[in-house]
Amino acid sequence: MRIGIDLGGTKIEALALDAEGRELTRRRIAAPQGNYAATVAAIRDLVAALEAETGQQGTVGIGMPGTISPATGLVKNANSTWLIGHPFGRDLETALARPLRLANDADCFALSEATDGAGAGAASVFGVILGTGVGGGIVIGGRLLAGPNAIAGEWGHNPLPWMHPDEYPGTDCYCGKKGCIETWASGPAFARLYKEEEGEALTPEEIVAAAQTGARPARLALRRYADRLARALAHTINILDPEVIVLGGGMSNIEALYDEVPARWGAYVFSDTVATRLRPHQHGDASGVRGAAWLWPEDRLYRDIGTKEL
Repeated sequence: MRIGIDLGGTKIEALALDAEGRELTRRRIAAPQGNYAATVAAIRDLVAALEAETGQQGTVGIGMPGTISPATGLVKNANSTWLIGHPFGRDLETALARPLRLANDADCFALSEATDGAGAGAASVFGVILGTGVGGGIVIGGRLLAGPNAIAGEWGHNPLPWMHPDEYPGTDCYCGKKGCIETWASGPAFARLYKEEEGEALTPEEIVAAAQTGARPARLALRRYADRLARALAHTINILDPEVIVLGGGMSNIEALYDEVPARWGAYVFSDTVATRLRPHQHGDASGVRGAAWLWPEDRLYRDIGTKEL
């Protein structure tokens, strides 16, 4: 049995899969925000509850915000800030009395969709999160690429490529830089830019709905978003050249993107043809927790390029 834990800012979801990937049971609780010790205890108790319900012991994989620093073993880059600076992996292993594997939540999304989702069977998959933030994960031959710095796939904190004069230098990002892809392609960024450009405060869902009714300002905003996303993904294609790109997160539910973005990215990709396929997620919100479970039992992490055993 494989147990996956998806640790979010507001909820913790736990899932148990059998050897063939079939769901055995699932639980969800509110995340104890701001309380590190309570977070560790909540995960311990969720694992115990799943094992009591199924009568089996399982391997445990954790999908988490941020990542574990290879240099220190401490959490870094987590928007759940109460985790930062703590030996989260070691503390969980002590609490659970077993080894476990941790990966960034975007990495877990990518692994899930590459294993038995929208990217199943592809030799290379780039999994993209377009939600409150912008993240990504890379799966090659069914194995998650972590990288020696534990940041493989972090495309959201590169600058938007081929900026137009009216876009430069871009908005300040929380990471300390300006013009990061996250400040253009996240859901909050989409709403912020619409308000700046049109003077009206709408949610991303309201903007998309307005575009579908033919409202010109909303249609133009969606067109600008598709062009920026096409540029950002073309830059990744030029480096990684993935077979499939799978979109997840709230912005991935905009159906028009799957036609608009491939129609535009050819102008930026360094090739006369673009065979990369752009697909919507198959497992939806469950991809993170499924990907965490898929971290076991096979060695699904590339460890021969400097990654640490977490």
